[in-house]
Amino acid sequence: MNAFKAYKACVPITWSPNLYITLVRGIPGTRRLHRRTLEALCLGKCNRTVVRSNTPSIRGMLQQVKRLVVIETEEMYKARKEKDANQRALRPPLVIRHLPVSASNSS
Repeated sequence: MNAFKAYKACVPITWSPNLYITLVRGIPGTRRLHRRTLEALCLGKCNRTVVRSNTPSIRGMLQQVKRLVVIETEEMYKARKEKDANQRALRPPLVIRHLPVSASNSS
């Protein structure tokens, strides 16, 4: 499955001053240049998210490691977090009431 599809939120993509960058693939086995780029972005472990400003230099760094990370705008990030919270929320318990069988119906 594509990493972006796994994290895609149901909101339109708009321009955002901040980018939420999440590392979704492992670092071992990658090129040294990619490892150093991830280190510069402060992404050391999988499923860690950092916030960076939307500048051309950051976008260039993300272009190098685009197969390792998921890039989201602020609206997409908030929608994904809200969706995850709704899935983890406690649901009311299922109550099943068994009515006693009357003696006249059992014979």
